[in-house]
Amino acid sequence: MNFLEMFRFAFGGLSTNKTRTSLTTLGIAIGVASVIILIAVGNGSSLAIQKSIDRLGTNTITILGNRGGFGGGRAAAARAVSSQPLTIGDAVSLNDSIKAPDIKQAAPVVSTNVTCSNGANTSTPGTFDGTWPSWFEASNTSIKVGNFFSNDDVTNGHRVAVIGNTTATDLFPGQNPIGQTISCSGVKFTVIGLTNLKGSNGFQDGDSLVVAPITVVQRSITGFSNINSILVQAKSASVQNNAQTEINTIIDARHRIKNVNNRDYRTLNQASLLATSSSNSAVFTTLLGVVAAISLLVGGIGITNIMLVTVIERTREIGIRKAIGAPKRAILSQFIIEATFLSLFGGVIGVLGGFLGSHFTIVGVKPVVVPSSVLLAFGVSVLIGLFFGGYPASRAAALRPIEALRYE
Repeated sequence: MNFLEMFRFAFGGLSTNKTRTSLTTLGIAIGVASVIILIAVGNGSSLAIQKSIDRLGTNTITILGNRGGFGGGRAAAARAVSSQPLTIGDAVSLNDSIKAPDIKQAAPVVSTNVTCSNGANTSTPGTFDGTWPSWFEASNTSIKVGNFFSNDDVTNGHRVAVIGNTTATDLFPGQNPIGQTISCSGVKFTVIGLTNLKGSNGFQDGDSLVVAPITVVQRSITGFSNINSILVQAKSASVQNNAQTEINTIIDARHRIKNVNNRDYRTLNQASLLATSSSNSAVFTTLLGVVAAISLLVGGIGITNIMLVTVIERTREIGIRKAIGAPKRAILSQFIIEATFLSLFGGVIGVLGGFLGSHFTIVGVKPVVVPSSVLLAFGVSVLIGLFFGGYPASRAAALRPIEALRYE
């Protein structure tokens, strides 16, 4: 019996029960599609997180005040007595090119919660910051319309502000906000700039913001107390760790920190955050792939079950073929071809379904197909046909003709 005849017998066997064949193929297709889609969701989530961090700047370091230190009890109380708040002087000291050669610029930030209004329209921005002009470059914030405020605006306390798209939509629906006035906590600001879209980072709307000169915010809203944070921009991502070391050296000296475990401030390194997020996303994607692979395994078990049933149903046919001279190899090849065809056809349908499903947003994430996952899922589906079809095929080939002919 030649190879073409084996294929003809195999397809003939599959066509005798189209419903069973279709359901078995569907099981493999669902498994393959699940692997592709779930890995695509994990990859899309990872890329979304990375883009959010990139929008904040990959070479930035945020210094946060930590009055009272970490922990509790007497140790925390002792640290609270000696701790110092962050000050504008701290930010100025970090702009020293001699002591901090790897720091490009640093900007103090005063943050508070306010409600802004324009006539009957109101908005509570997620971010209301008073800062210096260098904050915009350090935070990777660009202007869509208008201009940033200047150092002159900070020095002279001009009541100007730059707002985000969400705030502009809330306060000036369908209007150009540039040159118009908003009132925040009773203080009037003239809008001079509208930022480009930054999007959401999953926790906060990056376009719900108002940024004004720090002198105005302190004089009119928060008071001249300590600042909330300092945003530092390293000269490049490659020297970010060096910049963080320089920050620690300078602030430790200014705050008279003798024990690094008792620092009254903490630093958040964007590069470390990105690395941690990427690591977590990789684990998440792997877990999704494992869950999807289980469904592919179940599909393989389904092939074994169906092929065993097929062998039992066709026992007499196998006996007749062996009695008239069909070799064991021909019987074995026929059933392996049948099982492989089921998984191969199911794999093709699954790949098409995976690509189709990846065009839709799933749980707020836009899936991004990983080519290697497609090849892996399709390859595994074919191997499943060979592996799980092997036992039923060998069982069929091992049947003795005389026993097969007696089977009713």
